[in-house]
Amino acid sequence: MTVRDQQQASNGNSGMTAAATTTATTTTSATPNTTEYKRGRNSLDSNLKTLLEFKKNLLEEQRRSEQGIQELNSRIEETKKSIDGNRDQLDDLRSQLKLVNEQKDTEYVKFKELKNSLMETRNEMKTLDTKSTLGANMRSRKDRFDMVHLGRALEQIERDIQTKKLSKDEERRLVAKSKEVATKLHNLKVINKKEDKYRNVLSQYESLKSIMNRIFDQKSEFGNKIGSIKTELDRLMNLRESLYEERRKTIHAIREAAAKLEMVETQLNAIEFRRSRNQAIGNRQRRQREYEGRRENRYEATQERVRRSKENQERWNTLKEEALRKMSSGEKLTFDEMKLIYGDNSP
Repeated sequence: MTVRDQQQASNGNSGMTAAATTTATTTTSATPNTTEYKRGRNSLDSNLKTLLEFKKNLLEEQRRSEQGIQELNSRIEETKKSIDGNRDQLDDLRSQLKLVNEQKDTEYVKFKELKNSLMETRNEMKTLDTKSTLGANMRSRKDRFDMVHLGRALEQIERDIQTKKLSKDEERRLVAKSKEVATKLHNLKVINKKEDKYRNVLSQYESLKSIMNRIFDQKSEFGNKIGSIKTELDRLMNLRESLYEERRKTIHAIREAAAKLEMVETQLNAIEFRRSRNQAIGNRQRRQREYEGRRENRYEATQERVRRSKENQERWNTLKEEALRKMSSGEKLTFDEMKLIYGDNSP
């Protein structure tokens, strides 16, 4: 529970405690007097104001919490979509990486074979260079591979042997020369053939090496992308869990607010009941006071009439006695005096 919730709960508890105290005070006396009735009504009004303010705060908190849940739900849905999107990308990258690995496995076998073939061809060329009797002049690429020059020289020697008139020494010298040139030409052809093979294998090796480098670059690229997506997925998963936890706390806060609202409604209903009862008591007291006031007024009016009747009777008796005295003395009586003597006995 937040500090604000604790404060509101404290206020609500204070309000409900005050309301409960008022209930006890009000119910102590079945017929409170006017002062007690006013004091109780003021206490109820104060408690009612406190509870209504507390209810207003709870409703506002509930509204904000429900709005917060809607926002959290939207963020959770967005996070889920991002997680699904990243998972799709991850699956796609893993599929591509699998194809690259398969290609790497296939090409790597060829790469090793070419590498071994290249080393074998190179060793063969070194062996030929070692066995070759061409001398230092044949070690240069120009001399070693000048097969055209050697071929022409061999043709010329053979032509000389066949067309010229030679002595036996000259013929033996040309035959030996022919063998020497033929040997050089053969060695050059063998070396050239090996070098052609070497260059061909080297070309294939370099081409396949470029393919392997590109494959490893792709593996590295896919690996980096997969690592980045995994990192992003971890972040999104943690975010989703934190959003779930925040939503659970918000739902708990809403339930607490609902429970508080239920208690407040109970207190408000109790206050409303006490106010209605006190109002009924007040109305009954007011009617009682009005009735007693009217009865007192009637009593005073009756007393006034009795007093006036008594005064009138005394005055009548006095006038009648005076009329009887005059009649006894033989004095002349007026009509009103005659009425007093012979008329009604009451005024």
